[in-house]
Amino acid sequence: MTGTLILVRHGQSEWNLKNLFTGWRNPNLTKLGESEARATGKALKAKGIVPDLYYTSALRRAQHTLDLMLEEMGIFNVTIIRNTALNERDYGDLAGLNKDDAREKWGEEQVLIWRRSYDVPPPGGESLKDTAARTLPYYESEILPQLKAGKTVLIAAHGNSLRALVMAIEGLTPDEILKREIATGEPTVYRIGTDGKLEERIEL
Repeated sequence: MTGTLILVRHGQSEWNLKNLFTGWRNPNLTKLGESEARATGKALKAKGIVPDLYYTSALRRAQHTLDLMLEEMGIFNVTIIRNTALNERDYGDLAGLNKDDAREKWGEEQVLIWRRSYDVPPPGGESLKDTAARTLPYYESEILPQLKAGKTVLIAAHGNSLRALVMAIEGLTPDEILKREIATGEPTVYRIGTDGKLEERIEL
């Protein structure tokens, strides 16, 4: 018996569109983001995927994405588990800033280090390593046992919290995960064995 794990990054947010660092700030989806969420819901329904459990972050762009997906899948009145462990990486002092303005203030090289290094956090914020340190224990204690039991689990979250999960599930190095792009609204689907290990990645 294998479990199925579906990871979905939220659809395009208002701050994605404006090229702003978002982190734990709480903008909603754009019209395009809503369309991306609905398209993923339709794709999962077309594959006959019906999750047993639903997880999302404490941020509304991920919650809205999940709600729209479930609507397209014809799934209503289910329990949705929300937890800050699945929140986006906290960008600290960069949150709310335009990425071009941040480069002007701190320099392109420094901003690139903050964005693309594994363990160097921006001022007052989290690195990807820090994000993994809160996301992975939650996954291992709350979600992985469900997958080992053969359940189908849907997680709607964020680029960096999902990177942390993908890194652990696929056994990637820090350099490899930093090169992995996770597009808005894009689903990643895994089969997880009873030993908790990755069996295969499924293309929708």
